Amino acid sequence: MEEDKVKEKLVHCIYSSTAVEEFSESEIVDLLAKARQTNSELGVTGMLLYDKGSFFQVIEGEPEVITSLLASIEKDKRHDRFVKIIYEEIDERDFSEWTMGYSGVTRKELNNIEGLNDFFRSNRHFTDLDEGRAKVLLKAFKDGKWRASIS
Repeated sequence: MEEDKVKEKLVHCIYSSTAVEEFSESEIVDLLAKARQTNSELGVTGMLLYDKGSFFQVIEGEPEVITSLLASIEKDKRHDRFVKIIYEEIDERDFSEWTMGYSGVTRKELNNIEGLNDFFRSNRHFTDLDEGRAKVLLKAFKDGKWRASIS
């Protein structure tokens, strides 16, 4: 008799924030190294986009872990204007292979995404995204745009 596997309860949170001071590439590398270590220990996966001092991030994992991690992220003094865009249950992870996928994106790249081009042409930041546009951006990343890994 096969044992029934208990399906892991998962959530993802999509949020954005603005850096207090723009990050250099070496500061991003350091941030990613620490995030990947922490996420690996916590069983969290996700992705991060960064554009001119603006962060867009998705973290996914068990609800209690994500809630605790979000509380820690919100207290981080390196950024402000923390905006939780979406927090919801998910059936499966979108970024199961990454403790933290990353890409620096350019305005030109953002302007070429259908459904976002009008938004970013007006020099808006990730913190101004609504739920619909956040999902468009998430899908673009998931579909392979910008997938990069800074080691």
